[in-house]
Amino acid sequence: MSPAARRVGDLATLVRSKNAGPFWLTLDIFCGSDEVYDTLAADGVVTAERVAALYRVDPASVRVFRLADLRVIKVSFPRPVPQGAPGERDMHAGQQHVPLARLELPA
Repeated sequence: MSPAARRVGDLATLVRSKNAGPFWLTLDIFCGSDEVYDTLAADGVVTAERVAALYRVDPASVRVFRLADLRVIKVSFPRPVPQGAPGERDMHAGQQHVPLARLELPA
């Protein structure tokens, strides 16, 4: 990561993760202004391919929803391990937002 790079978490009001059932995770990016939303919702910033690389999942399984009226970007993808199964490390998905918050914006 370059020292001057801007990250999703630097611009967003809130980046959070939550349990979306035993088989899916959902990440939310809340933007405090239209300008921030437009920056983060732009092509190339939060894409299925970039999210898949962060979380080591198949890009075809990643769903990105851009909700302009709410200034929210939602990302959902299957959990690598079902909730509560052996090897599952975050039952409530409360810490899964960190890689997305650290995602650098393209130069």
